[in-house]
Amino acid sequence: MTTDTGTAVDHYDRLLAEHYTWMLGGDVHEVADRQTTLLSELGVAGLEDGGTAIDLGCGSGAQTLALVRLGFSPVIAMDTSRRLLDELVAHAQGTQAVRPVHGDIRTLLPEAAEPGTVAAVVCMGDTLPHLPAKEDVPVLLGHIGRALASGGHLVVTYRDLTAELRGTDRFIPVRSSNDRLLTCFLEYRDEDTVIVHDLLHTRTNGSWQQQASSYPKLRIASAWLAEQCRAAGLDVHRDAADSRGMRILHAVKP
Repeated sequence: MTTDTGTAVDHYDRLLAEHYTWMLGGDVHEVADRQTTLLSELGVAGLEDGGTAIDLGCGSGAQTLALVRLGFSPVIAMDTSRRLLDELVAHAQGTQAVRPVHGDIRTLLPEAAEPGTVAAVVCMGDTLPHLPAKEDVPVLLGHIGRALASGGHLVVTYRDLTAELRGTDRFIPVRSSNDRLLTCFLEYRDEDTVIVHDLLHTRTNGSWQQQASSYPKLRIASAWLAEQCRAAGLDVHRDAADSRGMRILHAVKP
């Protein structure tokens, strides 16, 4: 058994990146199908000349592939995990539209696109709560607001952790299969932060091994996030929860 605590970046490098696609269900293209449907329903689609899209926290590429399918080109895919970016590149073979970028999404956006040139930005799959501090959120939204062209879209999906769970409700099964089992435990630190403890069990040659790792995650209230989007110059068109309990925020630059 190994146990450690660190940042979200450390946590993924140490534990989750290797199992990330499995956590999503095992098939990136199947997840990309669902994301394509969601983005299409929100009216997010490429322009006649393609249009630049940016995927913040792209992971192994589900949202990036969805944006390519919707006609965007180039699609700039940013993540802090080299392992997940390498996986994305493997999934995106056959398309020249994808441009992987390794680094911190808080600083990369102004370097990746000139102001007013981006048709769509997505920040999905709980990427936003992985930022180190709550004050990073309005800063990032400011970068997004400046990068978007008039009529450009922002789509964010995240889990609202503001309601505190108690007792055994804090133990949440993530996914299980014949040789892997992932459970997380939530520890509420303060009004802005919850510590996520991931417990991963893997079976090799009939023997189970446990790995445990922890990281802080932001508690982002939906009303607060919508307010920050408006402060960044964006009109909020949708702010609701989906059937899986994830919040969906869709905003457009006037």
